[in-house]
Parts: sequence; C-alpha cells; structure tokens
Amino acid sequence: MDIKKIKELIKILKDTDITEFELVENEESVKITKQVPTTSVSAWAEPTVASAVTQPPVPQPAAAAAPVIPEPVIEEPSLGRTINSPMVGTFYTSPNPDAEPFARVGQKIRIGDPVCIVEAMKMFNKIESEIEGTIKQILVEDGEPVEFDQPLFEIE
Repeated sequence: MDIKKIKELIKILKDTDITEFELVENEESVKITKQVPTTSVSAWAEPTVASAVTQPPVPQPAAAAAPVIPEPVIEEPSLGRTINSPMVGTFYTSPNPDAEPFARVGQKIRIGDPVCIVEAMKMFNKIESEIEGTIKQILVEDGEPVEFDQPLFEIE
C-alpha cells in the first residue's frame, strides 16, 4: 500500500466527521481511528468586589459539603509550525544506526526533503517535509513510539 494513499485517507478522515476507517487491498489492510477531542468545562469563578454596604450574614446549612477545588490545568506552550507524524509507529532519525540523521536542529529544509523514518507494521516509511523552514527543535527521541498527528519537528 502506498504511503501517499494512506496520507490522503488520513487527510479525508481529518476533514470529515468520520472517526474510524479501514481499507483492505489484497493482503494488506490499514485501520485509521480518529480520537474525538473531549470538551472540558472550567470551574474557576470570577472574583467579586465587595460593596461598601455590609449585608447581614446569611445562615449556612450545617451539612454543607466542602468546596471542590479543581487542579489547575497546565497548558503546554503552543508550538509554531510543525511536521507531524502521518501514522502510528516508531520514530527514527536515520535509515540505520550507523547512518547520519536525515535532519538536525538548525538545518534548513525544503518541501520534499526527508526528515525521518516512521516504522509501522515492519514497514519503514520515509517522512518528507511538507513545509519549508529551519528545524528549531526535534520533539521526539530516536526509537520512541509516536502517535498519529503527533508533532515530530518544530519549524521556524
């Protein structure tokens, strides 16, 4: 099965409401599942300003439950432009352990330049850049598992 065909299927899945897709061709099959983002509601209340006129205290019920204080959400800094993994697999910086890496921090890349390999189902897929720029940061270590659409490189 061709990697370009898989990329097209992923793009179609990304742009539609479909959450799962399976394609079988001859003896090969690919199953793509999109994670649906969950929405979270913030429980933070806006501070109120006390007025100069004091009100008599309102009696509270004796069995009042202790307020639940949510843990603060730590947001990761947003990355600029990124090159993302087109599939789930294992990230490799070079074609073999003795070879030079495809891409390094500070390296200028153009559209179509190979930047890494993602091994999936015993197939090594060369990942090519779809944007131009300079590699600011490599976000994944060599040999680490990666998820679909996970940022691999930050580009400036």
